[in-house]
Amino acid sequence: MLGGGLAGMLAARVLARHLDSVVVVERDRYPDGPVVRKGVPQAHHGHLLLTGGAQRLDRLLPGVVDELVGQGARRLGLPSDVVSLTAQGWMPRFRQIRYALCCSRALLEWTVRKRVLGDGRIQVVEGTEAVRLCGTADRVTGALVRDRSNGQLAALDADLVVDATGRGSKATVWLRALGLPEVREELVDPGLAYATRLYRAPTADFPTVSVQADPGGGRPGRAAVIFPIEGAQWLVTLSGTRGAEPPVDDAGFEEFARNLPHGVIGELIAAAEPLGRARGYRNNANRRHRFDLLAQWPDGFAVLGDAVATTNPTYAHGMSVAAAEAVALDRELSQHRLRPGSFRRVQRRIVRATHVSWVMATSQDRLYPGVVGGGPTRAALLQKRLADRLQRVAGRDPVVFGALLGAHTLSGAPPLSQIPRVVAGLLRGAGPLDSGDPPFTAAERAVLTNRGEQV
Repeated sequence: MLGGGLAGMLAARVLARHLDSVVVVERDRYPDGPVVRKGVPQAHHGHLLLTGGAQRLDRLLPGVVDELVGQGARRLGLPSDVVSLTAQGWMPRFRQIRYALCCSRALLEWTVRKRVLGDGRIQVVEGTEAVRLCGTADRVTGALVRDRSNGQLAALDADLVVDATGRGSKATVWLRALGLPEVREELVDPGLAYATRLYRAPTADFPTVSVQADPGGGRPGRAAVIFPIEGAQWLVTLSGTRGAEPPVDDAGFEEFARNLPHGVIGELIAAAEPLGRARGYRNNANRRHRFDLLAQWPDGFAVLGDAVATTNPTYAHGMSVAAAEAVALDRELSQHRLRPGSFRRVQRRIVRATHVSWVMATSQDRLYPGVVGGGPTRAALLQKRLADRLQRVAGRDPVVFGALLGAHTLSGAPPLSQIPRVVAGLLRGAGPLDSGDPPFTAAERAVLTNRGEQV
């Protein structure tokens, strides 16, 4: 197992079900506790584990969602615990239809890592990085690894090598060195940058608050979201596409928040206590490697996680897709084990697990000015019009809202009995949603004037 981040840990859990022993090769050294590690620079920023991801995570590690909630993670009802301004207006706060888990990336990784490494069949080699694959174009037999402290090389033999080394993966290079052809890469880059600052929340049990960008507005997208996390804290993330990148200095951060299409997030952070400086991150392009299109694939090798596909993090799909890929790997190994000739099918299933998220992210991001890798297509423009119409209808109809949330949370299509109502809503359409005041409760609204109860 190459890579011991979230995707690597979930894959290691799967491999332990099918193999006698698993070795995780991790280039970092793990911190002792829920602390951000150097190899996960985006861990300082807000993360959501959506319904589909949380369900799959609990399937792989039964009880882990409750364990995270017990350690302070927020289980947010969707849409009941979300105050969200879209280009169509404020979305209503119907009763809970789906849910999301909101916590720091450090807490999530640490909790998952403890559970996975508690399995005696799994061991970790820390401070070590993969150099290349061993084997041929027909069969991978292991990996050559290097100790980062002394440069010493060692060959690790394996029946199965899984690459989960993330965005910096060298899988395409390694496969080419084995004699396989170039792997096609797909790129849609709207130039997204984001900046995040941690705050002490002025009141407990506050909802997530978001001001979303408008991909079809003809201007760079600007957005922001407040993530309530463990320890009665807020992670406040500002984001902007090319030409509207958020600053990380204190004054610039606050001004950006105030000058969004609605100033609610700027008002809220003015009532909160900052805990440290803002941090920026810019490596956010939608990028996918089409390993599934290779006519030949070596037995004994698979790639998953960000090494396969990364999408714009504002859609909050990354961790949920990683869990879906791990479940796909588990299903394929259960069915085919390590049968020769089956690994091309395994890799295709893994790439397929990224498809819905990829289409949702790229069809929106193609519409921003200055996008690199392919501008608006007819399909993207049509999907945008349908999505806007569906969003307006969903704001009036909780059944349609449920169908919309099912797609956005990667938790599946609506029941067949509800599809006629969704189609009828699309045909009927609806007027614009309320663009005035956010749908806060009286207690939540008090925070805007700094009258909320202090934690």
